[in-house]
Amino acid sequence: MASQPRRVLISGCSSGIGLELAVLLAQDPRQRYQVVATMRDLGKKESLEAAAGDTLGKTLSIAQLDVCSDESVANCLSRIEGQPVDVLVNNAGVGLVGPLEELSLATMQNVFNTNFFGAVRLVKAVLPGMKRRRQGHIVVVSSVMGLQGVMFNDVYAASKFALEGFFESLAIQLRQFNIFVSMVEPGPVATHFEGKLLAQVSMTEFPDTDPDTLGYFRDMYLPASRELFRSVGQSPRDVAQVIAKVIGSTRPPLRRQTNARYLALTVLKAVDPSGSLYVRTAHRLLFHWPHLLSLGLRCLACSCLPTRVRPE
Repeated sequence: MASQPRRVLISGCSSGIGLELAVLLAQDPRQRYQVVATMRDLGKKESLEAAAGDTLGKTLSIAQLDVCSDESVANCLSRIEGQPVDVLVNNAGVGLVGPLEELSLATMQNVFNTNFFGAVRLVKAVLPGMKRRRQGHIVVVSSVMGLQGVMFNDVYAASKFALEGFFESLAIQLRQFNIFVSMVEPGPVATHFEGKLLAQVSMTEFPDTDPDTLGYFRDMYLPASRELFRSVGQSPRDVAQVIAKVIGSTRPPLRRQTNARYLALTVLKAVDPSGSLYVRTAHRLLFHWPHLLSLGLRCLACSCLPTRVRPE
């Protein structure tokens, strides 16, 4: 007798990784999943509906969910009451780039409300049921910026560091309940959102930033960031495929990076636990050896290198 499909609740499915993952799982040839694809604004569901095709209403349903609202989370889960969430994918997130002097505390808090507290809110809602059933899988779309800081991404990186610490701590306890935690850590992901964000900040005036910092941001960080996305950036579907394999694993990993081409940039921190090697190297590449950085990124873009880290 075939086992019942697992119910997968995914946040942030109006575009990007969430949309691609929802469709990929809904189209699973073995029909292992019933997907609840959620988004804050149902007015943006057309792209998902088009991509879902004939899975819509069968193996994929769409629901409203604002991860920043207790009421919205409760309403969403009440609509699927009696249908337990077997897999929770915390994907909803927002980005923030720019000189620290220009970022208000309210703006920073908004990033944490979505990226960190939004994930915590969803976990608190589904965890009691998973514990009662003694099974479940919590997947978090983290980032390599949860492993290493990146210049002018201070607050975004901080929100991902917070996720990493929270879910690593939680993973120890939840093993006792046969509940797995997996943090998937993409590098640069080429999405419309990322392109729009970089274009926006490149045109923004920063009146409270000193001239030196503003020059570093516009003349060094932005060109290097664009080159990084061009050379080693993945598509949302690339990342979704890795997440799907993690969800399908019998022994899901705690961490899974998605991009083999980015490993060279994360290994520096692992090699030197003091952190000095990473900070020193990143500083020299950006401030003293920008041509070497550009050459290195072009080498990483070589088509002979793999683009993904494939889970076992």
